[in-house]
Amino acid sequence: MKTKFNMKTVKLLMIVGVISISLLAFTKVEQEKWVVPAKYQSMKNPTNPKADVAIGKSLYDKHCKSCHGKEGYGDGPKADGLKGDLGDFSSAEFQKQSDGALFYKTTFGRDDMPEYSKKVPSDEDRWLIVNYMRTLKE
Repeated sequence: MKTKFNMKTVKLLMIVGVISISLLAFTKVEQEKWVVPAKYQSMKNPTNPKADVAIGKSLYDKHCKSCHGKEGYGDGPKADGLKGDLGDFSSAEFQKQSDGALFYKTTFGRDDMPEYSKKVPSDEDRWLIVNYMRTLKE
């Protein structure tokens, strides 16, 4: 009788273990690659990156800093409550994106990243934010 109890316990523990591992595998959600249409990849920034940097910073502070952080590390006060990767604007990987790609992502958003075409309706203002993001590189 003692053997049956031990076998039942072992089987139960194995089942619980398999279920636990399965649940853990599904809790880490990998973010899909953000595909930017070719039209935006090759889009040129019509603004002067050296002009109106203060406006770009002001817009960034108002609309982006709460999630992306003061230095663009993805460590803003709201970052912990978000699911995907917020990116590190100072990284070489982030900075190698085209201005058009950054404009697209800022304009249309995805998942936790809101669409800013309504919050910041001026294309020029969104381009100025892109220019400011460029100043965050290390």
